[in-house]
Amino acid sequence: MRFTKYLPFAAICLMTAGCGTGKQKAELTAGIKLANLDTTALPGSSFYQYACGGWIEGHPLSAEYSQYGSFTELAENNRKQIQGLIEELAATQHEAGSVAQKVGDLYKIAMDSVKLNQEGVAPIKADLEQIAALKDKQDVYALLANLRKQGIGAYLGMYVAADEMNSNENAVQTYQSGLSMGERDYYLAADPSTTAIRDAFRTHVQKMYQLAGFDEATAKKGMEVVMDVETRLAKAFRSRTELRDPHANYNKMSMEEIKKNYPTFNWDAYLSELGLKDVKEIIVGQPASLAEAAKILDTLPVDQQSLYLQWKLIDASANYLSDGIAQQNFDFYDRTMSGTQEMQPRWKTAVSVVSSALGEAVGQMYVEKYFPAAAKERMVTLVKNLQTSLGERINNLPWMSDETKQKAQEKLATFHVKIGYPDTWKDYSTLEIKDDSYWNNIKRANLWGYAEMVAKAGKPVDKDEWLMTPQTVNAYYNPTTNEICFPAGILQYPFFDMEADDAFNYGAIGVVIGHEMTHGFDDQGRQYDKDGNLKDWWTEEDAKNFEKRADVMVAFFDSIEVAPGVHANGRMTLGENIADHGGLQVSFQAFKAATAAAPLEVKDGFTPEQRFFLAYANVWANNTRPEAILQLTKIDVHSLGKWRVDAALPHIAAWYEAFGITEKDPMFVPVEERVSIW
Repeated sequence: MRFTKYLPFAAICLMTAGCGTGKQKAELTAGIKLANLDTTALPGSSFYQYACGGWIEGHPLSAEYSQYGSFTELAENNRKQIQGLIEELAATQHEAGSVAQKVGDLYKIAMDSVKLNQEGVAPIKADLEQIAALKDKQDVYALLANLRKQGIGAYLGMYVAADEMNSNENAVQTYQSGLSMGERDYYLAADPSTTAIRDAFRTHVQKMYQLAGFDEATAKKGMEVVMDVETRLAKAFRSRTELRDPHANYNKMSMEEIKKNYPTFNWDAYLSELGLKDVKEIIVGQPASLAEAAKILDTLPVDQQSLYLQWKLIDASANYLSDGIAQQNFDFYDRTMSGTQEMQPRWKTAVSVVSSALGEAVGQMYVEKYFPAAAKERMVTLVKNLQTSLGERINNLPWMSDETKQKAQEKLATFHVKIGYPDTWKDYSTLEIKDDSYWNNIKRANLWGYAEMVAKAGKPVDKDEWLMTPQTVNAYYNPTTNEICFPAGILQYPFFDMEADDAFNYGAIGVVIGHEMTHGFDDQGRQYDKDGNLKDWWTEEDAKNFEKRADVMVAFFDSIEVAPGVHANGRMTLGENIADHGGLQVSFQAFKAATAAAPLEVKDGFTPEQRFFLAYANVWANNTRPEAILQLTKIDVHSLGKWRVDAALPHIAAWYEAFGITEKDPMFVPVEERVSIW
């Protein structure tokens, strides 16, 4: 599904190690695949090329990818495993209402291209007509809320999550939302590549209206309305850098205040339809964007409101309709925006949709077959060792006072650690999967997910709930629950190898663990206390010291040219860059402590320390299309894979020692210019 739930925390996004160059060497050196290396490169010139050049050469981009990395490879392996589980269920009949019936039938519906093409736009016809029937602007609000429940976002986002000033209780919150292209710069920037994408978007919108049955004149008018509304919204949006300030995103208002501040917005109709009519307070994320949304809703003629909301429906449903509509959707969002050449095979998208709509049901099957208990046990030990290491590093910080250190240690000691899978699985008994249409099933899944979320309003936060499915190749830190989570999906090669030694595992999954721990102390996470509340626990001097050191990292990444004339955004990526830096420092120290009593041997010419950094670099091996580089630099809070290696390691003293890097090497950074935080 194209819509994503807003998660107010930083999450690491990974990829999967490869199987070598054209020679396809299979041997492992304590976890290191020698064929991944390019030994013609010098470690001090580009460690990324040295460690990953063989992998990069051996994994040229196929037409279905805009980027492909070691993360992607593991995710693809997981998807094949999940495909086997799902297709086994789809091959037979099951009791109506059972999880097996829901998983199997949704997959079969997603795979039935004949039916999809026969139906065309019929599955959304009634909804299009309902929107067209709007006569009064006050009728828009209930419809807008109804669309939101179906996963169709327009004008503003509304969700329920932990109150960041009272983290034990869930609160109703708004967030800037509604841009089809996702990022405000696509509507506002004047550089040639962005202008070309904006022009292509105009053409795309008009084509999609026509594919949905609108005549050319109406389609052209609809496109103009979409551009007008979304450009106005974009001008009121905060940038991704500005969104990194959690205090600025916290504006709690009573219902009396919110009605006074946004008097033209029909809150009663909107909230009643959302199932939130009794709400007493709302936390407004970005007041300016909400004000602009209210203004547009109040002033835009009803016929234009109808056209715009019809577009949002067409846009949200496109991937679940006929091949022609899905292809046009792909041509813009994937081909034009990120450079992908071909749509993925239908089975891949079908597996992904089922894995999203019935996430923990699929996850439970996945874990039972593919996640060994021994892996979880070893992860528990790794996490404990990393916590010890981070605690030692905090105690030894020369720039932090004892008062702040004590608070930091309290926060570290109360980390809630989640490994593998949840203790309690979600109950999907009330989600109905029927043989009517693909889109109707997606609607029901979205309605089910929305109802589950909105039922939490005003209730205690369930700190055992997982915000990722077990099969996800990723990990996260959530500040409001002060938790770190490592799903089963990521606990595989190249992140984790039960057969490899500590040099490999601390360099790979160990850094991932340290990365997520460090998120609790990055530029955003450090603003939350041990209980997950947005509360300043720093002395004024310590906060200034942190910011001064973080600014060194911002400047370093700002100086990186990722494409001709295009630089990285050091401020936007600061949290992830700090987490990479901290993860490396914390995990290397933990690795040395874990092996101090029985030091590891040199293997195939590599010391244990060298294998640690090779394992880290291999996690980020990837190939990326030029279009995707530009897109990711605009929208992704993570640095590009190359720079998570070549811009991170020059600030790690142990890397210099491991590979004998000197001032003669291009990657050398003088000690006084290196980042030093955690």
